[in-house]
Amino acid sequence: MVDIDPQSDVSTGMDIQVAGRLNIADVLENPKEKTVRQAITASGWTKVHPGTIDVLIGSPSAINFDGPHPSVRDVWKLEEALASVEADYDLVLIDCAPSLNALTRTAWAASDRVVVVTEPGLFSVAAADRALRAIEEIRRGLSPRLQPLGIIVNRVRPQSIEHQFRIKELRDMFGPLVLSPQLPERTSLQQAQGAAKPLHVWPGESAQELASDFDELLDRVVRTGRVPVPEQ
Repeated sequence: MVDIDPQSDVSTGMDIQVAGRLNIADVLENPKEKTVRQAITASGWTKVHPGTIDVLIGSPSAINFDGPHPSVRDVWKLEEALASVEADYDLVLIDCAPSLNALTRTAWAASDRVVVVTEPGLFSVAAADRALRAIEEIRRGLSPRLQPLGIIVNRVRPQSIEHQFRIKELRDMFGPLVLSPQLPERTSLQQAQGAAKPLHVWPGESAQELASDFDELLDRVVRTGRVPVPEQ
């Protein structure tokens, strides 16, 4: 996980130790391999879940790199940084701020695919449209390999007529880019995040149903994004 959002919620929620480590701001300042490796640490999730889950640590100081008009050199810094370590991992996910400024564009330049996360509301539908247009702008201007992978609809209340209307609106506008399943609003997710635990180990039927939804979406990401999966 690469935490490029200045709020650094990924770093908090994935239970990492930041003492003595560098962070994403250091990497964007100096995208050399030594700096990158010093900014990566293991997630505490591996205490309760098998496998390697590392985090490139976030920092509020990343906001210093989020100007509205980044240079081409600045936009490619994360790509340069990740090129030195990406062979160590099967999948790299980059968590972006909910904006279209420099940090998000820097993340997209380093990516093959973009997943747009939205909610079933009027303003969120408009924001998803702006995001897809911005992805196309980056694809045409900087990174021809970049493609939208799809739109994940989050925090859905299935009984809400307004939510159902907005989901239909999204499907009418974007067709198969709207991914299934949509993610329902669940307190279990907030509880797991607050405890810095993976949802998959959180007790309760609600948590396990939502974990299954995430698994299904991840499978779609891996298949659609053509991410190579190692043989068992």
